[in-house]
Amino acid sequence: MNKPTQTAGQALVRLLANYGVETVFGIPGVHTLELYRGLPGSGIRHVLTRHEQGAGFMADGYARVSGKPGVCFVITGPGVTNAATAIGQAYADSIPMLVISSVNHTASLGKGWGCLHETQDQRAMTAPITAFSAVALRGDDLPELIARAWAVFDSERPRPVHISVPLDVLAAPVSRDWSDEVVRRPGRGQPCRDILDQAAVKLAAAKRPMIIAGGGALHAAEQLQQLSTRLAAPLFTSVAGKGLLPVDAPLNAGASLCVEPGWQLISQADVVLAVGTEMADTDFWRERLPISGELLRVDIDPRKFNDFYPCAIALHGDARQTLAGLLEHLPALDRDPAQASEAVANLRQAIRSGHAPLQAVHQAILDRIAAVLPDDAFISSDMTQLAYTGNYAFASRAPRSWLHPTGYGTLGYGLPAGIGGMFASDHRPGLVLVGDGGFLYTAQELATAVEELDRPLVVLLWNNDALGQIRDDMLGLDIEPVGVLPRNPDFIGLARAFGCAVRQPRDLDALQADLASGFATPGVTFIELKHTCVC
Repeated sequence: MNKPTQTAGQALVRLLANYGVETVFGIPGVHTLELYRGLPGSGIRHVLTRHEQGAGFMADGYARVSGKPGVCFVITGPGVTNAATAIGQAYADSIPMLVISSVNHTASLGKGWGCLHETQDQRAMTAPITAFSAVALRGDDLPELIARAWAVFDSERPRPVHISVPLDVLAAPVSRDWSDEVVRRPGRGQPCRDILDQAAVKLAAAKRPMIIAGGGALHAAEQLQQLSTRLAAPLFTSVAGKGLLPVDAPLNAGASLCVEPGWQLISQADVVLAVGTEMADTDFWRERLPISGELLRVDIDPRKFNDFYPCAIALHGDARQTLAGLLEHLPALDRDPAQASEAVANLRQAIRSGHAPLQAVHQAILDRIAAVLPDDAFISSDMTQLAYTGNYAFASRAPRSWLHPTGYGTLGYGLPAGIGGMFASDHRPGLVLVGDGGFLYTAQELATAVEELDRPLVVLLWNNDALGQIRDDMLGLDIEPVGVLPRNPDFIGLARAFGCAVRQPRDLDALQADLASGFATPGVTFIELKHTCVC
């Protein structure tokens, strides 16, 4: 008996399963039905989001916590444009994401016939915010395009990929079964021996070496710790690299390059080794770091070597393999870490004692969080003042434990990204830090969280009844505040309507107790903390 013929949509889903995809985020629509035909029996879990932007952010959060590509399914036209903000965020922060969408029938493309969800050139809309955007004009194009996507994820700077499939191609029978044609050829490697030798000589001769590590070094924590110890070098991270050293490591300078004490310390380095970081002003909160020493850069993206921070030595390759090579090439060193450790201790003290009044309030909240946060929990944060302080003042206990929309800086990220992160493991609890303004961008995703999650996800809403950062920026520029004091809804009533357990603490002691209760309660706990309770 002949095996029933698969459509390209069915075969594509099974191909994704063979690449190891376990979860997809999306909303079924009339233009993606053939993809959904393929889901039953594929082993892939589908998570119903309430907006395509939420699907993209959830895929982003899944990728950041798991280290694997996040995948979402969206419809033609408005599905793609709704997801575009999330795609842009993933592009800016180098997050591997695969967006599969439909597009109108092949015969109609570019014709302007007025078909449902029609756009003039859907591929062109996502091309600037993806590693590549392509249209599969035949079913047999799909295995090649998926292999190309995984080549980006495995071998290049990881960024989103968008593949559009016309409706007629999705529904057509495949000419052959290519659903098991998996091609994985990771090819990052490390620089040549001569370059490693040159870098090792520079580092060995340095009197005050320092390291900056970013999201591209998340898989190289062990090598970074060894290198920092051998060189007696303070290790700074970007926000994306938080948690690369243990919290109590004497040389852990944290993500402090965005505040004055961090700037002062890095200015003393005679050699700086930057690993897997684009060294963006969105991490440093200033146009340029005061680096006066020689800069060595390790990066998978060769375009970074001569951009805003040209380097003396370029080490093109995978962070973990390159650092392992550096460790092999370094001569034996007898470094006393006392001076560097003291400098880092002074840095930490300067940060805590130097808070302005608002940041001191944030620090008090963050301390209560740290007191009860489970060791294996992750935090997903939105563009809110509490998270801005947390970016440098909260010590993450492990890599992939602090999610923040650094580069693109979009509001509405925190909640859906946190939900996505919950699907990246079967045990990690999550905490979402979100402001009242940003929460309303994606509040509907509480429905997905309540429907899908049986592990603790705590949503902490910091309600200052304002678009606080923009209000403060206006006041700082002597602009009369306009549009920054919205009328907020009853957040507790809203969260209760979605089915969350709700809390509204009146002080920091109550906040700590409510957080502890939330982390002990399966499902979603929503906590509204009003600024009037702690200011």
